[in-house]
Amino acid sequence: MATTSSHPDELLRETLAAVAPGTELRDGLERILRGRTGALIVLGLDPIVEQICSGGFSLDVDFSATRLRELSKMDGAVVLDRAATRIRKAAVQLLPDPTIETTESGTRHRTAERVAKQTGFPIISVSQSMRIVALYVGGQRHVLEDSDTILGRANQALATLERYRARLDEVSGTLSALEIEDLVTVRDVCSVVQRLEMVGRISDEIAGYVIELGVDGRLLALQLDELIGDVGSDREFVIRDYVLGRKDRTLADVQAELSALTSQELLDMSQIGRILDLPGGGDALDAAVAPHGYRLLSKVPRLPNTTIEQLVGHFSSLQKLLAASVDDLMSVDGVGEQRARTIREGLSRLAESSILERYV
Repeated sequence: MATTSSHPDELLRETLAAVAPGTELRDGLERILRGRTGALIVLGLDPIVEQICSGGFSLDVDFSATRLRELSKMDGAVVLDRAATRIRKAAVQLLPDPTIETTESGTRHRTAERVAKQTGFPIISVSQSMRIVALYVGGQRHVLEDSDTILGRANQALATLERYRARLDEVSGTLSALEIEDLVTVRDVCSVVQRLEMVGRISDEIAGYVIELGVDGRLLALQLDELIGDVGSDREFVIRDYVLGRKDRTLADVQAELSALTSQELLDMSQIGRILDLPGGGDALDAAVAPHGYRLLSKVPRLPNTTIEQLVGHFSSLQKLLAASVDDLMSVDGVGEQRARTIREGLSRLAESSILERYV
């Protein structure tokens, strides 16, 4: 937590990582809970925090779980540095701006929410009576849960991801076969993009669980990596195949618009088609479209991205690439005879396997 993120969700994830099981700070929080005392901890010190601190004393000593536990026995807040490696102040009274709106009722929690909003630093509040740990990050409140509870939800999400991934592989294989046969429609492209976005969203949710679980999430992280694979690059290549070049929009622009869709809107193929700016604006789902060839070329083993760019720039469409001979491929800058044969053989194998998978 050495850096400050400007995005609230990113800052929340950084804070969750700092208090995840296996960290020194989480050990200190567990000790406070077991001791049945409350605590108010500020993760950061700057002039604004200094201004709202009253009383207490300065320490500037190395952080440790036992020190945090002992200092929390006293009334008042404990102030750590941004990286949570040093204890800067203890037993201080926090006096945030009382005009800042808060939805909390308890004194400690009201103070925590106001300080988080006023300073921009994460605040940790440990409730003595309810025995819960709450994080206040900007305008967000997040209650820490035990690892078993999080693992239960994570395993459900993982099972969903497996089903989503299986469906994605199915529609991606169909798209490959249709691309080779030059029979792709807007609906086919939207179907793949829809599934890619669904897989991306559920994987982001699981990634959040992995962060929150800390050392308890190692196996979950391995399962997630195995399931996700090259989904990110697939999404990029599909967008570049069918969208970019038609309009002055970047890859990030298109991905941001897709991410902004609600779960209900994501089910609407026409809505996706309009974002992708496909023929008919997405309303003509059966309109024919043709890829540039980025996605299939990316499946050729050991083919650098720079070479893919040069090939697409030279041939401009997948059908021309599929029809190109070794000599045609060698006319592209940076493509020698050996690489040209590798490309030709790779595309031929992809064509054969895609057709076989579709019809057998």
